[in-house]
Amino acid sequence: MIEVFPFAGLPVAVFGLGRSGLSAARALMAAGAEVRAWDDDARRRAIAAEAGVPLVDSMAADWRDLTTLVLSPGVPLTHPAPHPVVARAREAGCEVIGDIELLGRTMRGVRYIGVTGTNGKSTTTALIGHILALAGQDVAVGGNLGTPALDLDPLSADGAYVLEMSSYQIDLTVSITFDVAVLLNVTPDHLDRHGDFEHYLEVKRRIFHRQTTPRTAVVGVDDEAARAVHAALAAKAEQRVIAVSAERPVAGGVYVVDGMLFDATEGAATPLLDLAAVSTLPGAHNWQNAAAAFAVARASGVAAPVAAACLRSFPGLAHRLEQVAVIDGVRYVNDSKATNAAAAAKALAAHERVLWIAGGRAKAGGIEALAPLFGRIDHAFLIGEAAEGFAATLGDAVPHTLCGDLETAVGRAAGLAGPGAVVLLSPACASFDQFADFEARGDAFRDLVEDLPGHHEAVEPPALAGGMR
Repeated sequence: MIEVFPFAGLPVAVFGLGRSGLSAARALMAAGAEVRAWDDDARRRAIAAEAGVPLVDSMAADWRDLTTLVLSPGVPLTHPAPHPVVARAREAGCEVIGDIELLGRTMRGVRYIGVTGTNGKSTTTALIGHILALAGQDVAVGGNLGTPALDLDPLSADGAYVLEMSSYQIDLTVSITFDVAVLLNVTPDHLDRHGDFEHYLEVKRRIFHRQTTPRTAVVGVDDEAARAVHAALAAKAEQRVIAVSAERPVAGGVYVVDGMLFDATEGAATPLLDLAAVSTLPGAHNWQNAAAAFAVARASGVAAPVAAACLRSFPGLAHRLEQVAVIDGVRYVNDSKATNAAAAAKALAAHERVLWIAGGRAKAGGIEALAPLFGRIDHAFLIGEAAEGFAATLGDAVPHTLCGDLETAVGRAAGLAGPGAVVLLSPACASFDQFADFEARGDAFRDLVEDLPGHHEAVEPPALAGGMR
């Protein structure tokens, strides 16, 4: 845990007591801050109370006594309207920040590496941490990925925090200037929380705020929106800008062609690694993740051959195309982190003969964009609130079954699967209709699969987020 000493003795409100909010409350308390915590969810308040966190109803609090509101990233900041607690804090002149801002104000003098994008940021963050740790650097990995920022260990002066940054977290982080910042891609997502795509893109762009040379921006150029961000940054030339692509050569960048990773950051392009041979990075979308992680490693002082070798040894990431079992020749893949259609498309494109488990709380647009991939799906097993809507979209194009819950879906998929098939949980939906988060959904899938009868082959465990010291 990191004790947030700049707030020692100060009264601080914490609103939202999920994983990161509870972590922030504990870190502030450890530093001697006067914490006044609250959550609209009585269950979360009870958990916080058991942990000894002081509870004060934020709507009844006297905000004149407070200077800071530490807000959970899950609480609306701007759209569709600020949460009433945010409005009260602003009326009182309080700053509204998040747990990663607390980290930045406490751990000064270390390096910060931030990764954002609509899809791929968790894998890229884990890849960066994996490479830097194997290269002997003092590194801790967290943020939106796995371990809350303030639960990470304090680092030495030459250490690096590698943080997955959601758009919500960027909105709540104002003082960190990232030594290396990554924008992978930008496609419509979370528009209910950002109002429109333009605002969503503008928030993502803030990860490059205040960067100047020698700080580095790593930007994907395989989608129109991110490509425009790259062009604007390159034109201003305020920081070093490295383009990455999984589709074509890019001058001065890192790119992948037919699975081969090339490094052109120092002039002539050098082929380094056949990513198609790395089983834990399946699919072309993972080539962009690998290219971005490699570019960050190079910007962080890791030699090119070392970074390439570390990519080869990556064990994979939990809940992201995680192979959880091979049973009687059937592969079971946990892609619970695919909470929108764009992410699910990556998983479907990476596999054939798919028995697809999908559904949950639908995002805008549903699964209409997946129609070109329907031919890869032998049968779909639909769960949660989105089941009937997804069934209507699939229509006669894909055989499908309304299963209701995950347990039923796994059982029916296993009963239909034959050798060579893939049972793929890639929901294209949020989890909140039936699970606390995508991790709980993925863990439930893993548990159900492990209980299936048949011959289970050995499978390597995935990478775990958190300290990598």
